[in-house]
Amino acid sequence: MSMTMPVLSDATLAYAEDVTRALLGVDALYRAEGEAGGSDDGLVVVNMAPDHRPEPFADYAAARARVEELDRRAASLPEPDRRTYYGQLCGSTRALIHWRATGLPFTEQVRQFLHVPAAPASDADLDVLRAQMRALLSSMGYDGGLAEQCAAWQARVRVPPDEVAGVLDQLLDEAWTRTEERLPLPAPRSDGMRVAAVTGVPFNARCDYLARTVEINVDPVLTRPALKHLAVHECYPGHYAQFKLRETWYREGTAPADGLLSVVNSASSCVFEGIADNGLRVIDWLDTDDDRLSALLSRYNAGIGTGAAWRLHALDWDEARVAAWLRAQALVGGEGWAANRMRFIAAPHRSALIWSYWWGEASVAPAWERVPPARRGAFLRFLYGRMHSPQTVAGFD
Repeated sequence: MSMTMPVLSDATLAYAEDVTRALLGVDALYRAEGEAGGSDDGLVVVNMAPDHRPEPFADYAAARARVEELDRRAASLPEPDRRTYYGQLCGSTRALIHWRATGLPFTEQVRQFLHVPAAPASDADLDVLRAQMRALLSSMGYDGGLAEQCAAWQARVRVPPDEVAGVLDQLLDEAWTRTEERLPLPAPRSDGMRVAAVTGVPFNARCDYLARTVEINVDPVLTRPALKHLAVHECYPGHYAQFKLRETWYREGTAPADGLLSVVNSASSCVFEGIADNGLRVIDWLDTDDDRLSALLSRYNAGIGTGAAWRLHALDWDEARVAAWLRAQALVGGEGWAANRMRFIAAPHRSALIWSYWWGEASVAPAWERVPPARRGAFLRFLYGRMHSPQTVAGFD
């Protein structure tokens, strides 16, 4: 696939340098509050821009004034998709400043941080996913109700905790090979990710790109198809590929500086996760009924994650009640999965971010399917080579 794509204008590349310093400056203010203690607790959670110094803001009022000035400048950028994206990024950053300075209702955090509707996955959407899973499991020979079918399926494909790292290593090797055939990686295989099994963490898996480590939580019940999804999501052609290509193309002068940052609670959050969740389609590895069921389960889990966060933060249910609801809805993963989802959504700095998993794949997969095969290389260059919101991904060509 040809990856030819018009490079961004000099004006936009220069603008992105200013945006990058401003985002780092807002992140510095946030971390100075003392609440963002860990590397994942701020606005910028991956920083590949050590030569970019944070803009020195005296306070949030100064930061807001700078972001408003950047917002005005965004309207004059030459590329229509960049005008839209950077305008949304400025909106997300203003909302985050508002949240940190004076507070912001949870529903507005979802809407203004991520630029998606402030509502959980609907019962109708979840019912469709349940019906699809039930039909697929029945065709695979599983009997009983959906929960019983899922339990039997999970038992068949489960990977014991002490075997997870080895299985994931094997899957990463094949994922690299498949990715190289469709999206060349500008690095030797030795630059790839190493696996570390972890417990007691609020995530299923995490790509620590700077340390070249993928951390896999072995508390949930894990299946081989789920590990295949995580290999693709966290590494190839997911997060590792995203970071590696942004970093490489920036140094070549064809990608913007803000791609050197992974920014959460932002206009880019949904598409960041959506690119990773679309990875099995990109490398044509969604090839068994087990894979197809696992993909439906991943989508379903993202949906009930929004439902749990909504009940906790919008409806003010107590945590015990929310946890009981989440356990009742979950079909796989066991108590370990429910516990790590609760830790994720209970953290104030991550509670809205769960929506990025629900809206990510729904933003990227339809755009990928619409692109003719002959144009998919250009689409991947567009997708990986600049930051996106759900609205700008839909605007390819």
